[in-house]
Amino acid sequence: MPPPGSNDDRTVREMYNPYDTEKYPKRKNPRLKAYDYTSENYYFITICTYDKLCIFGVPGQMNPLGEIAEQGILKIPEHCEGIKIDKYVVMPNHVHLLVYSNGKRDIKTVIGSYKSYVTRLIHKEYPELRVWQESFHDHIVRNERGYQNIWLYIDSNPANWEKDCFFIK
Repeated sequence: MPPPGSNDDRTVREMYNPYDTEKYPKRKNPRLKAYDYTSENYYFITICTYDKLCIFGVPGQMNPLGEIAEQGILKIPEHCEGIKIDKYVVMPNHVHLLVYSNGKRDIKTVIGSYKSYVTRLIHKEYPELRVWQESFHDHIVRNERGYQNIWLYIDSNPANWEKDCFFIK
């Protein structure tokens, strides 16, 4: 049934289906081509919330949803053998992780499990909330200097929130 006052005879589902892939361009794969994501390495991961909504609180002061996001991060090594979280931060609308993989798990699978775990817990209280944006951004850490720069970036991210590319007033 169309919204009141509408002359449109399409169904609400046809008009508002967020999964209608026909009207959106095909998304490019954000993974690095020809790279084996099961390789032993450090990875810098950024995962954004759906529409970059600030659902996790404010920098330095997580709300209950931010605490769930953090709980999920802390559980990753328990559920994914060979994965270690060296550094992380939960920001209002994204999380950053500095992850070490010994090569036993594909990073895509690890992040997918994390997002699923957090979504499941959040949906117990807020079943309609779309939590995550599709996919995630990764950077393969190539050397010690890169590792140190990422560590510092994660550490200083809350203090620099207003300069962050994901900052939304």
